[in-house]
Amino acid sequence: MNDPYNLQRFTDAQQSNYKTALAEIKQGNKQSHWMWYVFPQIAGLGFSDMSKRFAIANLSEAEAYLQHPVLGTGLLDICNELLVLPGNNAHTIFGSPDDMKLQSSLTLFASVNKPNPLFRAVLNKFYNGAKDEKSLQLIQGNTLA
Repeated sequence: MNDPYNLQRFTDAQQSNYKTALAEIKQGNKQSHWMWYVFPQIAGLGFSDMSKRFAIANLSEAEAYLQHPVLGTGLLDICNELLVLPGNNAHTIFGSPDDMKLQSSLTLFASVNKPNPLFRAVLNKFYNGAKDEKSLQLIQGNTLA
């Protein structure tokens, strides 16, 4: 299969613990370390090795992630679970800084061409609809580059 964005890095990482991530979200309490590759962010936000490894370069890569049969479906499934949780405090579920990473990831995927309304719904629930400004700046810069 053609993989110009090396999305295999995400499927490899998720293979060992996506089910754990989904179970933690269903319980409303993220406990283990999977944020980078389940809710990836636009490149330029994080500076750790993991952040850089799993950064999404641009909207084209984000669209490819969403169109991937495993990654896209998995992201939508976990976002659906967020919507059915009681409450609207991302910090309670994710802690810090993962609550901010969630907003950044949702901002990225809500910015693609013809985004799934689910991303906006999760932003509405947890962030009063506010997108992450730094992500928007980086997305705009990466689009122009």
